[in-house]
Amino acid sequence: MLSYIFQLPLRWIDNKATPEHLGPNKIDWSRIIPFIGIHVACLAVFFVGYSKFALGLALFLYALRVFSITAFYHRYFSHKTFQTNRFWQFIFAVLGLTAIQRGPLWWASHHREHHMVSDQEADPHSPVQHGFLWSHFGWFLSKKYFHHDPKRIQDFNRYPELRFLDRFDVIVPIVFGIGLYALGEYLRVAHPALGTNGLQLFIWGFCISTVCVFHATFTINSLSHCFGKKPFKTSDNSRNNIFLALLSFGEGWHNNHHHYPASARQGFKWWQIDITYYLLLGLEKLRIIKDLRQPPASLLREG
Repeated sequence: MLSYIFQLPLRWIDNKATPEHLGPNKIDWSRIIPFIGIHVACLAVFFVGYSKFALGLALFLYALRVFSITAFYHRYFSHKTFQTNRFWQFIFAVLGLTAIQRGPLWWASHHREHHMVSDQEADPHSPVQHGFLWSHFGWFLSKKYFHHDPKRIQDFNRYPELRFLDRFDVIVPIVFGIGLYALGEYLRVAHPALGTNGLQLFIWGFCISTVCVFHATFTINSLSHCFGKKPFKTSDNSRNNIFLALLSFGEGWHNNHHHYPASARQGFKWWQIDITYYLLLGLEKLRIIKDLRQPPASLLREG
């Protein structure tokens, strides 16, 4: 028992310290302590208060990290809907890690599995098969899905820097959190008129913003398979939901996506707001990315 307790900090830092085969579809309670902790830490807002700067930074970091998940983890690493070079690929991966949703290889591998068996019994996070809470967050806190199948992500698994980020996926969030605290302390001394400090920026910029990113993106696994319209006849229960699309920068056009996942654009109609796609167009103009894949015209007419 003591050896198990002493191993916990190592397991939180190095994912390879956790056994490959952890058994059934059950919550790994030792692993979810940080997940619960960041939610509880949000209550500290009643002690640290708020400032316009802290609130603005929290909103900015929400937008940046939702985009990092939707554009990079999802549309790039999972579906390769655009191209970029190795340098920007690494930068995208680091940005995604600040959202604290594990590494890009783990994320993309499980997402590809989801598309292979969407809303079937083997789907890791189908609300149809496993219920809302499991699809929303239970699945990735379970023992069964702690690791991923590297064969499913061979195209990106060949990069050692991505494997390193995946193995030590906690490093970037720790540095990110410390950086926010340090920024707040600097501003407290250098610019006291802003009315902020290290703990306030940590709570607003790290804890509250991160929890909002969590649940905005998690709704695509859960609510987007329950509520909305289904213009395309897919084999699963994916739905288009405008509210979730706004919250998640375009991911809520989920039935569109499941019908044609190879497209960088998920809002197929002019009125289907897809903020992630608009920002990707901007990155394409800057020549950071290229070859944004589009849905064919015949598919747009069909929908």
